[in-house]
Amino acid sequence: MASCRGVRRFATSRCISSGLIAIAFLSTSACTSMQVKMGMKVYLDRTPVSSIQVQMPNGPTLAPGEKGPLVVTFTQPDGKTLTTEGAGQGKIMWKELNVTASVVDFNGKGTLSLASDPRITEGKTGHVTVTVPSHPDLRADLDVSLNYKHNYVASFSGSSGWDGSNGSDGMDGSSGSSGSLDPNNPSAGGNGGDGTNGGDGGDGGRGGDGPAVQVRVALSSADRPLLQVSVAAEGKQTFYLVDPNGGSVTVRSNGGRGGSGGKGGRGGRGGSGGIGSPNGSSGMDGHSGRNGFDGSSGSSGQITVSYDSKAKVYLSAIHLPTGSPKPVLKEEVVAALW
Repeated sequence: MASCRGVRRFATSRCISSGLIAIAFLSTSACTSMQVKMGMKVYLDRTPVSSIQVQMPNGPTLAPGEKGPLVVTFTQPDGKTLTTEGAGQGKIMWKELNVTASVVDFNGKGTLSLASDPRITEGKTGHVTVTVPSHPDLRADLDVSLNYKHNYVASFSGSSGWDGSNGSDGMDGSSGSSGSLDPNNPSAGGNGGDGTNGGDGGDGGRGGDGPAVQVRVALSSADRPLLQVSVAAEGKQTFYLVDPNGGSVTVRSNGGRGGSGGKGGRGGRGGSGGIGSPNGSSGMDGHSGRNGFDGSSGSSGQITVSYDSKAKVYLSAIHLPTGSPKPVLKEEVVAALW
């Protein structure tokens, strides 16, 4: 019996999940149909088009780790043009097209990207092909060149300091006892108790120091001068390929942020004096605790740059901090990094 109930629950769960998926699909379809009726979108199988063109508005080039928009333009027999949604701000939906890409990646929503690791794509050319299922005679191609005039940032930071704890609130004083208001037998009300002081907030902890960073720079054997750069810290290594005539790598190792001081606790309120003849005095409010001090930031980490003599003339493309500790530069034999 228990297993049957389990099967029924499983089946019910699957039905609910399938129902939600169906509802979402119908909702999306209905939304698309409404957009078409309102003239915001068009269906290509119902639209006459005579030619197609694909382009990247910012130029057909990408740097490793970079993204860029893709726009497809259709020309109709009467000379009017239609563009894709997204960066093209047009009425053609990307789901109406087939986009295949090599070397570069296409996300299905109008954006191309290039892998951040230059070792994967060096020496290659990206290519994009756009076809239209509803118009099989149409096709557009685009070559995407690789650009190494890009400004990269390799930034590291120490851990943040812990935040100080908040001080505890003081306790309110007790109310004074009631006296008598009887004119024939008056008695004074009792005095209210004093509130206790709030606790001080805890001080924030010091931020951690930035990690030591090792940078290695070699000159690529390519036809044009390109810098192969490796940045390693905390057990991780990242590679960059940079054209020194316009590109750069900025390396930082900052100390972690100091923790915030805790808030001082609220002082307790003095208790009210008791009613009587005369009334009792109210107690004194307790003092609020002081706020804790913020922790200090950690120190910057040491950056060491080892560079090959052939790359020395291009070291201005490696941007380093000017504060303390001063980066260490070492000229030594650095073979090709890949």
